[in-house]
Amino acid sequence: MTNQSSTTQYYYWPTANGQKVAIFLEESGRPYTIHPVNITKGEQFTAEYTRISPDQRIPALVDAEAGVSVFESGAILLYLAQRRRQFLPQDVKGAAEVLQWLFWQAASLGPILGQTVFFLNYASEHSSLAQARFSKETERLYRVLEKQLSELPFVAGDYSIADMAIYPWVVIHAKQGITLADYPHIVAWMKKIGERPAVIRAYAKGEEIRPSSQAEDERRKLNGLAPL
Repeated sequence: MTNQSSTTQYYYWPTANGQKVAIFLEESGRPYTIHPVNITKGEQFTAEYTRISPDQRIPALVDAEAGVSVFESGAILLYLAQRRRQFLPQDVKGAAEVLQWLFWQAASLGPILGQTVFFLNYASEHSSLAQARFSKETERLYRVLEKQLSELPFVAGDYSIADMAIYPWVVIHAKQGITLADYPHIVAWMKKIGERPAVIRAYAKGEEIRPSSQAEDERRKLNGLAPL
């Protein structure tokens, strides 16, 4: 499952944000070591982990060879893409195309979809206003993504860290109240990514760490307050 001699140490739990970087690490074809951080047990709050991730959230990565540690999933993807010169175009225009969608996911898609999942499934008190507000914005974001994918095979043209960042959030579309039949280009894009061997491996390793049968109980325990 992992390579204990690797200089790349990955700390995560198999949530949407955690899976983003797991996909890159599998795609890169280079050895890395997994350190599960069980957020249901509060392991993200330990002093040891806080030194790596000051915000006390997953994921985080330590590149011992370079003497670098990085937290925030989008920042980790960008760091790895630049360091390994993979899945990020080297020309300025191509890089800009990818980065705008990477930041779109980090600033808009992830936060909004996370709130939608919470208010639709786990909020202890019903709030029709919150559900309507976040559901409406979720639908708008899906329309943005659908339009982009109607013109390109992947989000920024070629397969990139932007796709890796977005895919794990769209996988949990059902909990966001989204019916993918309304988004045929997203469906086609998801199929292409979901069939990639590296993506299959990333999710299989996540399943070893936290079986799907446990995931729902975890979400209810966390009550939507931990990062997805």
